[in-house]
Amino acid sequence: MNILEEYYNSYNEDERLTIRHGQIEYLTTMRYIHKYLPEGSRLLEVGAGTGRYSIALSREGYRVHAIELIPHNIEVFRSKLTEEDTVVVEQGNALDLSRFADETFDGVLVLGPMYHLYTEEDELKALEEAKRVLKKDGVLMTAYCMNDPSVIHPCFQGDGQLMLDEIAKGNVNEAFHFRTALEEIFTLYRLEEIDALNRKAGLRRLEIIGTDLFTKYIQDQIDDWREEVFQVYLNYHFTVCMRQELIGVSHHTLDIVKKEES
Repeated sequence: MNILEEYYNSYNEDERLTIRHGQIEYLTTMRYIHKYLPEGSRLLEVGAGTGRYSIALSREGYRVHAIELIPHNIEVFRSKLTEEDTVVVEQGNALDLSRFADETFDGVLVLGPMYHLYTEEDELKALEEAKRVLKKDGVLMTAYCMNDPSVIHPCFQGDGQLMLDEIAKGNVNEAFHFRTALEEIFTLYRLEEIDALNRKAGLRRLEIIGTDLFTKYIQDQIDDWREEVFQVYLNYHFTVCMRQELIGVSHHTLDIVKKEES
Protein backbone atom coordinates (compact mmCIF):
# COMPACT_ATOMS: atom_id res chain seq x y z
CA MET A 1 0.00 0.00 0.00
CA ASN A 2 2.77 2.48 0.90
CA ILE A 3 4.55 1.91 -2.42
CA LEU A 4 1.32 2.38 -4.37
CA GLU A 5 0.42 5.46 -2.35
CA GLU A 6 3.81 7.00 -3.05
CA TYR A 7 3.43 6.26 -6.75
CA TYR A 8 -0.07 7.73 -7.12
CA ASN A 9 0.59 10.68 -4.83
CA SER A 10 3.05 11.93 -7.44
CA TYR A 11 1.35 10.63 -10.60
CA ASN A 12 -1.14 12.71 -12.59
CA GLU A 13 -3.69 10.17 -13.82
CA ASP A 14 -6.01 12.89 -15.13
CA GLU A 15 -3.24 14.25 -17.35
CA ARG A 16 -2.51 10.76 -18.71
CA LEU A 17 -6.07 10.44 -20.02
CA THR A 18 -6.54 14.03 -21.18
CA ILE A 19 -3.34 14.75 -23.11
CA ARG A 20 -3.93 14.09 -26.77
CA HIS A 21 -2.41 10.61 -27.11
CA GLY A 22 -3.92 9.61 -23.75
CA GLN A 23 -7.39 10.53 -24.98
CA ILE A 24 -7.32 7.50 -27.28
CA GLU A 25 -7.40 4.99 -24.41
CA TYR A 26 -10.12 7.02 -22.69
CA LEU A 27 -12.27 7.46 -25.80
CA THR A 28 -11.93 3.79 -26.72
CA THR A 29 -12.94 2.63 -23.25
CA MET A 30 -15.92 4.99 -23.21
CA ARG A 31 -16.94 3.79 -26.69
CA TYR A 32 -17.24 0.22 -25.43
CA ILE A 33 -18.95 1.18 -22.20
CA HIS A 34 -21.58 2.91 -24.31
CA LYS A 35 -21.81 -0.12 -26.61
CA TYR A 36 -22.57 -2.62 -23.85
CA LEU A 37 -24.15 -0.57 -21.06
CA PRO A 38 -27.06 1.76 -21.91
CA GLU A 39 -27.57 5.11 -20.23
CA GLY A 40 -29.26 4.67 -16.89
CA SER A 41 -27.42 1.45 -16.08
CA ARG A 42 -26.28 1.00 -12.50
CA LEU A 43 -22.46 0.86 -12.54
CA LEU A 44 -19.76 0.08 -10.03
CA GLU A 45 -16.27 1.34 -10.81
CA VAL A 46 -13.68 -0.53 -8.78
CA GLY A 47 -10.41 1.36 -8.51
CA ALA A 48 -11.88 4.59 -9.84
CA GLY A 49 -8.70 6.64 -9.50
CA THR A 50 -9.41 10.35 -9.65
CA GLY A 51 -12.83 9.87 -11.21
CA ARG A 52 -12.15 10.42 -14.91
CA TYR A 53 -14.63 7.71 -15.97
CA SER A 54 -17.05 7.71 -13.03
CA ILE A 55 -17.75 11.44 -13.13
CA ALA A 56 -18.20 11.53 -16.90
CA LEU A 57 -20.52 8.50 -16.88
CA SER A 58 -22.57 9.88 -14.00
CA ARG A 59 -23.05 13.14 -15.88
CA GLU A 60 -24.25 11.15 -18.90
CA GLY A 61 -27.05 9.60 -16.85
CA TYR A 62 -25.48 6.42 -15.49
CA ARG A 63 -26.00 5.61 -11.81
CA VAL A 64 -22.42 5.27 -10.60
CA HIS A 65 -20.93 4.05 -7.35
CA ALA A 66 -17.13 4.33 -7.23
CA ILE A 67 -14.60 2.84 -4.86
CA GLU A 68 -10.90 3.69 -4.74
CA LEU A 69 -8.04 2.46 -2.58
CA ILE A 70 -5.66 5.46 -2.54
CA PRO A 71 -6.71 8.39 -0.28
CA HIS A 72 -4.96 10.98 -2.48
CA ASN A 73 -6.96 9.84 -5.51
CA ILE A 74 -10.20 10.08 -3.55
CA GLU A 75 -9.31 13.61 -2.49
CA VAL A 76 -8.73 14.65 -6.11
CA PHE A 77 -11.92 12.84 -7.19
CA ARG A 78 -14.06 14.67 -4.63
CA SER A 79 -12.48 18.02 -5.48
CA LYS A 80 -13.96 17.75 -8.98
CA LEU A 81 -17.54 17.11 -7.88
CA THR A 82 -20.24 19.77 -8.00
CA GLU A 83 -23.49 19.99 -6.06
CA GLU A 84 -25.27 18.52 -9.08
CA ASP A 85 -23.13 15.38 -9.24
CA THR A 86 -24.77 12.17 -8.04
CA VAL A 87 -21.80 9.78 -8.20
CA VAL A 88 -20.97 8.13 -4.88
CA VAL A 89 -17.26 7.65 -4.08
CA GLU A 90 -15.89 5.70 -1.12
CA GLN A 91 -12.60 4.16 -0.10
CA GLY A 92 -12.53 0.45 -0.80
CA ASN A 93 -10.55 -2.51 -2.03
CA ALA A 94 -11.12 -4.61 -5.16
CA LEU A 95 -10.56 -7.75 -3.06
CA ASP A 96 -13.49 -7.03 -0.73
CA LEU A 97 -16.79 -5.77 -2.14
CA SER A 98 -18.77 -7.17 0.80
CA ARG A 99 -20.58 -3.84 1.27
CA PHE A 100 -22.51 -4.69 -1.91
CA ALA A 101 -25.12 -7.44 -2.22
CA ASP A 102 -24.96 -10.14 -4.87
CA GLU A 103 -26.19 -9.19 -8.36
CA THR A 104 -26.48 -5.45 -7.63
CA PHE A 105 -24.96 -3.84 -10.74
CA ASP A 106 -25.66 -3.86 -14.48
CA GLY A 107 -21.99 -3.21 -15.15
CA VAL A 108 -18.75 -3.41 -13.18
CA LEU A 109 -15.66 -1.53 -14.36
CA VAL A 110 -12.31 -2.78 -13.07
CA LEU A 111 -10.06 -0.35 -14.94
CA GLY A 112 -7.04 -0.23 -12.64
CA PRO A 113 -6.83 -2.90 -9.92
CA MET A 114 -5.43 -5.69 -12.12
CA TYR A 115 -2.39 -3.48 -12.75
CA HIS A 116 -1.41 -3.87 -9.09
CA LEU A 117 -2.29 -7.42 -8.01
CA TYR A 118 0.71 -9.66 -7.55
CA THR A 119 -0.65 -13.16 -6.93
CA GLU A 120 -3.10 -15.31 -8.84
CA GLU A 121 -5.11 -15.65 -5.63
CA ASP A 122 -5.66 -11.89 -5.50
CA GLU A 123 -6.32 -11.65 -9.25
CA LEU A 124 -9.04 -14.29 -9.01
CA LYS A 125 -10.47 -12.72 -5.85
CA ALA A 126 -10.88 -9.37 -7.63
CA LEU A 127 -12.59 -10.99 -10.62
CA GLU A 128 -14.80 -13.18 -8.45
CA GLU A 129 -15.90 -10.25 -6.28
CA ALA A 130 -16.73 -8.21 -9.39
CA LYS A 131 -18.62 -11.20 -10.80
CA ARG A 132 -20.54 -11.68 -7.56
CA VAL A 133 -21.98 -8.15 -7.49
CA LEU A 134 -22.79 -8.27 -11.21
CA LYS A 135 -26.36 -9.00 -12.27
CA LYS A 136 -27.01 -12.27 -14.10
CA ASP A 137 -26.85 -10.63 -17.54
CA GLY A 138 -24.46 -7.84 -16.52
CA VAL A 139 -21.18 -6.93 -18.16
CA LEU A 140 -17.75 -6.82 -16.51
CA MET A 141 -15.02 -4.72 -18.13
CA THR A 142 -11.48 -5.29 -16.88
CA ALA A 143 -8.35 -3.41 -17.96
CA TYR A 144 -4.94 -5.07 -18.14
CA CYS A 145 -1.41 -3.84 -18.85
CA MET A 146 0.20 -6.05 -21.48
CA ASN A 147 3.72 -7.44 -21.23
CA ASP A 148 5.28 -7.15 -24.65
CA PRO A 149 4.70 -3.46 -25.34
CA SER A 150 6.94 -2.78 -22.32
CA VAL A 151 9.63 -4.99 -23.88
CA ILE A 152 9.62 -2.81 -26.99
CA HIS A 153 8.64 0.51 -25.40
CA PRO A 154 10.50 1.53 -23.33
CA CYS A 155 13.07 -1.26 -22.92
CA PHE A 156 14.28 -1.48 -26.52
CA GLN A 157 13.93 2.24 -27.14
CA GLY A 158 17.04 4.21 -28.02
CA ASP A 159 20.21 2.20 -27.47
CA GLY A 160 18.36 -0.66 -25.72
CA GLN A 161 20.42 -0.36 -22.55
CA LEU A 162 17.31 -0.41 -20.41
CA MET A 163 16.56 -3.95 -21.60
CA LEU A 164 20.08 -5.07 -20.72
CA ASP A 165 19.65 -3.51 -17.28
CA GLU A 166 16.31 -5.27 -16.69
CA ILE A 167 17.79 -8.63 -17.70
CA ALA A 168 20.80 -8.07 -15.41
CA LYS A 169 18.49 -7.30 -12.48
CA GLY A 170 16.49 -10.48 -13.08
CA ASN A 171 13.33 -8.58 -13.93
CA VAL A 172 12.82 -10.36 -17.28
CA ASN A 173 12.82 -14.13 -17.68
CA GLU A 174 13.97 -16.22 -20.65
CA ALA A 175 10.56 -15.80 -22.29
CA PHE A 176 10.91 -12.00 -21.95
CA HIS A 177 8.10 -11.84 -19.43
CA PHE A 178 8.49 -9.18 -16.76
CA ARG A 179 8.64 -10.23 -13.13
CA THR A 180 5.56 -9.61 -11.01
CA ALA A 181 6.40 -7.89 -7.73
CA LEU A 182 5.11 -4.98 -5.66
CA GLU A 183 8.34 -3.03 -6.03
CA GLU A 184 7.88 -3.15 -9.82
CA ILE A 185 4.46 -1.46 -9.33
CA PHE A 186 2.77 -2.94 -12.43
CA THR A 187 1.72 -6.50 -13.20
CA LEU A 188 2.03 -7.24 -16.92
CA TYR A 189 0.04 -9.87 -18.79
CA ARG A 190 0.01 -11.91 -21.94
CA LEU A 191 -3.30 -12.89 -23.52
CA GLU A 192 -3.12 -16.54 -22.47
CA GLU A 193 -2.80 -15.45 -18.83
CA ILE A 194 -5.96 -13.35 -19.07
CA ASP A 195 -7.73 -16.28 -20.75
CA ALA A 196 -6.70 -18.58 -17.90
CA LEU A 197 -7.99 -16.16 -15.26
CA ASN A 198 -11.35 -15.95 -17.04
CA ARG A 199 -11.67 -19.74 -17.15
CA LYS A 200 -10.88 -20.08 -13.45
CA ALA A 201 -13.26 -17.25 -12.52
CA GLY A 202 -16.12 -18.60 -14.65
CA LEU A 203 -16.22 -15.67 -17.07
CA ARG A 204 -17.10 -15.73 -20.78
CA ARG A 205 -15.52 -13.21 -23.12
CA LEU A 206 -17.59 -11.02 -25.41
CA GLU A 207 -14.66 -9.00 -26.78
CA ILE A 208 -11.16 -7.94 -25.86
CA ILE A 209 -10.01 -4.55 -27.12
CA GLY A 210 -6.63 -2.90 -27.50
CA THR A 211 -7.48 0.47 -26.00
CA ASP A 212 -4.32 2.24 -27.14
CA LEU A 213 -2.75 -0.22 -29.66
CA PHE A 214 0.07 1.64 -31.45
CA THR A 215 -0.56 4.96 -29.73
CA LYS A 216 2.28 5.02 -27.19
CA TYR A 217 4.83 4.02 -29.83
CA ILE A 218 4.07 7.22 -31.76
CA GLN A 219 2.77 9.42 -28.97
CA ASP A 220 5.04 12.37 -29.76
CA GLN A 221 3.87 12.47 -33.36
CA ILE A 222 0.23 12.18 -32.28
CA ASP A 223 0.59 15.15 -29.93
CA ASP A 224 2.00 17.22 -32.80
CA TRP A 225 -0.55 16.28 -35.48
CA ARG A 226 -3.07 18.77 -36.73
CA GLU A 227 -6.66 17.90 -35.83
CA GLU A 228 -7.55 16.47 -39.25
CA VAL A 229 -4.77 13.86 -39.06
CA PHE A 230 -5.63 13.01 -35.45
CA GLN A 231 -9.25 12.32 -36.38
CA VAL A 232 -8.20 10.02 -39.24
CA TYR A 233 -5.88 8.13 -36.87
CA LEU A 234 -8.67 7.86 -34.31
CA ASN A 235 -10.95 6.41 -36.97
CA TYR A 236 -8.23 3.91 -37.94
CA HIS A 237 -7.73 2.96 -34.30
CA PHE A 238 -11.45 2.36 -33.76
CA THR A 239 -11.53 0.25 -36.93
CA VAL A 240 -8.76 -2.15 -35.85
CA CYS A 241 -8.73 -2.06 -32.04
CA MET A 242 -10.73 -5.31 -31.80
CA ARG A 243 -8.52 -7.29 -34.21
CA GLN A 244 -7.13 -10.23 -32.26
CA GLU A 245 -3.79 -10.33 -34.05
CA LEU A 246 -3.07 -6.83 -32.72
CA ILE A 247 -4.10 -7.23 -29.07
CA GLY A 248 -0.62 -8.11 -27.82
CA VAL A 249 0.94 -4.88 -29.10
CA SER A 250 -1.41 -2.68 -27.06
CA HIS A 251 -0.07 -1.32 -23.78
CA HIS A 252 -3.60 -1.48 -22.35
CA THR A 253 -6.44 -3.87 -23.10
CA LEU A 254 -10.10 -3.94 -22.10
CA ASP A 255 -11.52 -7.42 -21.54
CA ILE A 256 -15.33 -7.48 -21.81
CA VAL A 257 -16.90 -10.53 -20.20
CA LYS A 258 -20.09 -11.95 -18.73
CA LYS A 259 -20.82 -14.69 -16.22
CA GLU A 260 -20.58 -18.20 -17.62
CA GLU A 261 -24.05 -19.63 -18.07
CA SER A 262 -24.69 -22.36 -15.54
